Amino acid sequence: MKLALRVPDRVEFALEVSQTPDLLRPQSPITLTFRVIDPRSGELVKHFEIVHEKLMHLFLVSENLEFFLHDHPVLQADGTFILTVRLPFGGMYRMLADYFPSQSVPQLSVDTLFVSGAAEPAHLSASVAPCKSANLTASLQTEPADVVAGLESRLLFTLDPAEGLEPYLGAWGHMLAVSEDLVDLLHLHPFLTQGEGGVQFNVIFPRPGLYRIWTQFQRKSVVNTVVFTVPVKSL
Repeated sequence: MKLALRVPDRVEFALEVSQTPDLLRPQSPITLTFRVIDPRSGELVKHFEIVHEKLMHLFLVSENLEFFLHDHPVLQADGTFILTVRLPFGGMYRMLADYFPSQSVPQLSVDTLFVSGAAEPAHLSASVAPCKSANLTASLQTEPADVVAGLESRLLFTLDPAEGLEPYLGAWGHMLAVSEDLVDLLHLHPFLTQGEGGVQFNVIFPRPGLYRIWTQFQRKSVVNTVVFTVPVKSL
């Protein structure tokens, strides 16, 4: 049999999200149900490829950019994904789902949740000082020093102590960058790792402004989440 190389078409799948209860309240249990729809057939997708050890990665951030969650909805027998969470604030939440339907290409889907009440608005200012988490401290350097929208920038993390660093979910780090207005959400993995705790992410920020950046590293079986706010200038 002659083999033929076939690259799947770049098709955007639809992600439908439903919630229980209908009215979401801060600090109360919330069940989210995710349905991935194949636009070519209109049918529910039931088969997915594992990416970084999971079938779906879900990121949730609050409107005030004070809450961050990276979790993994569980695939059910009927093809839906289920996740139960408690959200601390009222107001809007943005979600980014990362998944890979079989026979297609990896997908990134963005959606929005609303929780009753309101949170204080975000008051961001540039913050790139070293950030201490559970059992490490991360320092951040940007190259170039002035990050410019539309151009590739390097975010260079130095992790201290470097001893005991481990891959987390199949990568040396996971990053979510969110614009101050919550329009742009970027999920990234390291481009390069170096000795002595050096990890490099290559990023193209789409627009100028402030970006809140959560980055996760694992050391001695403990997941550390460090947070920075990076200013991005116009070209």
